[in-house]
Amino acid sequence: MAVLLAAIFILIGSGIASLLAYRRPGVATGLGAGGAVLGCLVGLPPALRGLVSSGDSALRLPWPVPGGEFHVGIDALSAYFLVPIFALSALAATYGGEYLRAYRQTRSLSPMWFCFNLFVASMALVVIARNAVLFMVAWEVMSIAAFFLVTFEHERPDTRAAGWIFLVATHLGAAILLVMFLLLGRQAGSLDFAAIGEAARLSATGAGLIFILAVVGFGTKAGVVPLHIWLPEAHSAAPGHVSALMSGVMIKLGIYGLLRAMLFLGPPAFWWGSVLAILGLAGALLGAALALLQRDLKRVLAYSSIENVGLIVLALGVGVWGLASGHAAVAVLGFAGSLLHIWNHSLMKGLMFLCAGSVMHGTGTKDMERLGGLLKRMPRTGTAMMLGALAMAALPPLNGFVSEWLIYLSMLRGGLELTGLSRTLLLLGAAGVALAGGLAMICFVRIVGIALLGEGRSEQAREAHESSSWMVVPLGVLAMLCVGAAVFPGLGAAAMSGTIELVSGVPREKLLVSLNASSSPLLSLGRVNLVVWLAVAGSALLLRALTKRFRPIKDTTWGCGYLAPTPRMQYTGLSFAELLMTRVFPKSLRPPASIVPPRGLFPTEGRLAAEYPDPLSRSLYRPMFDLWVDRFARLRWVQQGKMHIYVLYFVVMLVVAFAWVVLRRWMTA
Repeated sequence: MAVLLAAIFILIGSGIASLLAYRRPGVATGLGAGGAVLGCLVGLPPALRGLVSSGDSALRLPWPVPGGEFHVGIDALSAYFLVPIFALSALAATYGGEYLRAYRQTRSLSPMWFCFNLFVASMALVVIARNAVLFMVAWEVMSIAAFFLVTFEHERPDTRAAGWIFLVATHLGAAILLVMFLLLGRQAGSLDFAAIGEAARLSATGAGLIFILAVVGFGTKAGVVPLHIWLPEAHSAAPGHVSALMSGVMIKLGIYGLLRAMLFLGPPAFWWGSVLAILGLAGALLGAALALLQRDLKRVLAYSSIENVGLIVLALGVGVWGLASGHAAVAVLGFAGSLLHIWNHSLMKGLMFLCAGSVMHGTGTKDMERLGGLLKRMPRTGTAMMLGALAMAALPPLNGFVSEWLIYLSMLRGGLELTGLSRTLLLLGAAGVALAGGLAMICFVRIVGIALLGEGRSEQAREAHESSSWMVVPLGVLAMLCVGAAVFPGLGAAAMSGTIELVSGVPREKLLVSLNASSSPLLSLGRVNLVVWLAVAGSALLLRALTKRFRPIKDTTWGCGYLAPTPRMQYTGLSFAELLMTRVFPKSLRPPASIVPPRGLFPTEGRLAAEYPDPLSRSLYRPMFDLWVDRFARLRWVQQGKMHIYVLYFVVMLVVAFAWVVLRRWMTA
């Protein structure tokens, strides 16, 4: 525990040192990025040890803050989330040092690195906090640091709007969590997690209320539908390495918080699993569908994160169903699929957001309709992006297929073992996940086809340049980890055994039986993936040898009879998804379009302009907030701008408060 706290102090200290080098961007970057990498490398070994050690390594210190003592600890659940925090943050810091070089002449980078290191340190503190006050402080620091990272380019109006949406959403979620912890603390007589866990169990109604508060509060941070509207805006506005951390790690802390809260509540009710499964399936389908309609590359990846969070929550629901119905094998498979997908999604989405940042760095745009042909001009970034897209599409032989296959297995196993309505819902859910997977595959084929293949659609794409090694090496590391996770999935299963035991409460004997039953197919799948990768490597070496011996003839691609093909003849992103959009998606999901068709015998021009707002934001949240803004605007007469009026308000409130106290004592006497 001392080493882990030292890592957090290194992160905070290097962030402060970077802040002091305000007028020297190069020094600030060296201190901030170097300190972030050092702190993560120091914190990673105790996190890995926590996966295999039994029990909770804790540290308690007295402090003057009400609500208990300074209490931190690391158990299997904390360790499982600490590993991606430190691993991905180290790579993101390495990448970010070069990514931000272009901004050195226009702004100071000290605040960015201070907030980045504080962001990483607060995320680590969230998962080791064992006191509600400490947890909420770390949670709030994490949110505020993320706000300043999102608004790094604050001179842009869309960036400021994204920051405010994120800030409002995250504080609404924090308010819900505060209510949840106050109710738990009142029941336990303490805000310490150990006391809350040892307190008498809540009634069914009380436990259900706490569960709903946890789903809403933590689900807002995780981007669970319909609480997801901040996520596409913030991920699109943030710098590439920050988006990688927010999607790969921060939103997973919502899942961590939900799991930690459920440990306080005892055996779950059956309907909890239904709530999680329904929310998860809705998120998977909606996220995959909306990702297909975006032209902003980072918004595509953001909606894909919503889809994958939906899969994680759906698998959690299956695990809760298994626990509530007494089917240990179903519970273990559900939790295993959810936890394994947390790690795999951190690798895949971290890779894809860093690739998107590299594309923006090399072209100056993230608009897919202005990209094209990048595989020829940015071969290293393009290759990593293609591999990440295959992984995100859950295609073998990559890690996305492994964890999604385990989720399918849990649902099919539950469909076979459970009875009645549960069986029907699980089998229908498996079909829904298959539909979401098909949409995700089309989505990432669209990214590769529109952004990487074909010809450049703009001068920016035609003059694109490859990123430096400082940015490409993290891409290569994440790509290799995606391959390694697919070839050796048994390592992931072994790493999460202690976490599953803690979360599910399944006796270790039954747990080992179920894990061994699921590990055997995983090991077989890993061997198949290894054979496929060896075949791919052998084919690549053979092709390289042949191209050296027989020089290929280079010519333009056949253009279906056109003598002079141009980029205007290529598919656009919207036309690629047009069939699904018009024939499969409901009308509410289709982007509003303004069409001016060509007219006349010899038409000169036509125009099509489409908008891509979130349908829930457009039809629900924005009208609701506009209504309340209008109503609160009517109270502006209270704001007089005169000091003596404000003093009068204060005196009136004091008189009313004293009158209420006297009246209450008189009524209770």
